[in-house]
Amino acid sequence: MMNALYILDDSPWFEWIRLQATESTNKFVKHYRPVSPKDMVLVSADFQTAGRGQAGNSWESEEGQNLLFSLLLHPRDVAADRQFVLSQAMALAVCETLSGYAGEGVSIKWPNDIYWNDRKICGTLIENTLSGKNIEDCIIGVGVNVNQTDFKSDAPNPVSLRQVTGKEHEAVFILAEIIKRFKDRLQQIRQGDADAVAQDYRNRLYRREGFHPYQDGKEVFEAEIRSVEPTGHLVLAGRDGTERRYAFKEVRFLIPGVES
Repeated sequence: MMNALYILDDSPWFEWIRLQATESTNKFVKHYRPVSPKDMVLVSADFQTAGRGQAGNSWESEEGQNLLFSLLLHPRDVAADRQFVLSQAMALAVCETLSGYAGEGVSIKWPNDIYWNDRKICGTLIENTLSGKNIEDCIIGVGVNVNQTDFKSDAPNPVSLRQVTGKEHEAVFILAEIIKRFKDRLQQIRQGDADAVAQDYRNRLYRREGFHPYQDGKEVFEAEIRSVEPTGHLVLAGRDGTERRYAFKEVRFLIPGVES
């Protein structure tokens, strides 16, 4: 049941729906039909009974302890082959927001997880609907570990903002800043400055410098990040300069002390 309805700003084109519990905020917003047309619909929940991460993974979250939300927008001016820029925009919004609380050590693990050092503090799930060569609808689901301190699932390396800072945080303030930063990034994209978004994303990447261990199938190798293409593909380069190009889930980051 919906326990409250809020407007985050005074725009009639933006709607915020706050739920006590739902199966999935992504699923809710996918089937939600606003009374009047909206440019953006935000759905947040205190608890998800079937939260999902990328590639069908589940997302663990204690009730009322974390930030769980989905955002529906209609970026019809974004070409289908450049849709990854929306993922970059949200990753930057979350990363920059959490950096303000946690300080150094917050980065974006390709393609859109947010890490604090070698531990995961946020996951994102993006679902796009295409119309011809452009995007019709985009749903971005985000889960940020805010105040949870006990993780019972088999997730290999979770961490929360409370564990990092040693104090509790109001998730609603974090949400408001993320949405503001994301809107600013959307404005950049609409003004034709997607390359600047991509560069800022590159500068915030986890392992953006140096050689690190990865696994491709059964082969373990060391490489550095050479680039992230507009399509979202990760390009790694070995010490001999040989490049390898990967789509999501085709390569594994090997993190010391973490089994994944």
